[in-house]
Amino acid sequence: MSNIIEVKVPDIGDFSEVEVIELLVAAGDTIKAEQSLITVESDKASMEIPSSAAGIVKSLKIKVGDKVKQGSVILEMDAAQAAAAPAAAPASTPAATPPAPAPSPVVAPPAAAAPAAVAQPDRAPAALSASLASAPVERHSPTEAYADANVPARNLPHASPSVRKFARELGVNLGVVMGTGDKHRITQDDVRQFVKQALATGAGAPAVGGSVGGLSVLGWPKVDFAKFGPTEVKPLSRIKKISGANLHRNWVMIPHVTNNDAADITDLEALRVTLNQENQKSGIKITMLAFLIKAVVAALKKFPEFNASLDGDNLVLKQYYHIGFAADTPNGLVVPVIRDADRKGVIEVATETSDLARQARDGKLSPAQMQGGCFSISSLGGIGGTSFTPIINAPEVAILGVSRSSHAPVWDGKAFQPRLMLPLSLSYDHRVIDGASAARFNAYLAALLADFRRIAL
Repeated sequence: MSNIIEVKVPDIGDFSEVEVIELLVAAGDTIKAEQSLITVESDKASMEIPSSAAGIVKSLKIKVGDKVKQGSVILEMDAAQAAAAPAAAPASTPAATPPAPAPSPVVAPPAAAAPAAVAQPDRAPAALSASLASAPVERHSPTEAYADANVPARNLPHASPSVRKFARELGVNLGVVMGTGDKHRITQDDVRQFVKQALATGAGAPAVGGSVGGLSVLGWPKVDFAKFGPTEVKPLSRIKKISGANLHRNWVMIPHVTNNDAADITDLEALRVTLNQENQKSGIKITMLAFLIKAVVAALKKFPEFNASLDGDNLVLKQYYHIGFAADTPNGLVVPVIRDADRKGVIEVATETSDLARQARDGKLSPAQMQGGCFSISSLGGIGGTSFTPIINAPEVAILGVSRSSHAPVWDGKAFQPRLMLPLSLSYDHRVIDGASAARFNAYLAALLADFRRIAL
């Protein structure tokens, strides 16, 4: 006679709902009381939910990714079959006892194995030793979980919930990541290093789901676009192929954070217009980019960690100021570099940026003209936008995005005045730069642009 019961989620403390991240049993498994059934995870911790009774699993009522709470049904089990199984076994010597039905390939915890040893105190020591010798060997470290893809893992990798979430977002199997933290704990840097090695050795995404350089990713969708209407196939330009791969690497490997601010450039724009009127005969047109480059150099001198690059565990602080700027070309974006910008005046910088931009459009930039940059500026001022997140140009640690300036009412202490405001979007590598430093850098840069006389200080 069957005795179907429901096993539910017990009291899980202060958490209203938690996510199921691992199933430890399957339909047909014979389980013991207090044996772990599932692993759930909150924002702060992960925990295993044990069974309240012994029996044979009839059906699972949840799946990985479900949200559960106290009282949620985990599975249905037949408790009567599990109770009848020991009674039906013939009495014989321990050596002749047939093996019990094999449970799911899960490594049982020490707590689950203890009751079996206590239940039979009269067992012969030799038989007990043989039983222990044939028992599955417990993993020495949780980081060995998922080592065999054909055997469901019993333990989670030794990592915090935030690290596991970070790994899932990147499609990384933590079972093959070596932890460098305390007691081999896996850190976010370990995950990033694993991704870096995978990208260095792996190829593009496969046509079907699988593993790319150790990263578990979904296959790229194959769609016959011609079924829905006329199409045209246009190969990517060489520049876009190269820059695309670099941008992808930089976005995955660098923890980007963007600080947005605005600079009052009302007076600076008036100065720019005046200088261009005075230099009409020379043919030199001074752009806002030239002022930005000089202001960035001054900010880099005040905040040297922005003029640096990561080299393993070391930070290389540079004593030179080579500033790159994004140049729009018919084939894609390129980044020419103004070398020694600290030694050049605004007019000289304006002349050089104009020459480099023209060479970029004509496809005549040499590789040397795009190397050695310390900091980059991506200006969309001539096109539009209010803010954006520029991708850092590795091995640099920061990049400044500039959007279109616009007039806005600004309170001067007595009344609102129309001022020309320039949006600044500073993306920075959070491994090197913290939020407070980024805010100070952007505020200082805005102050320089608001009163360019500060450059001389």
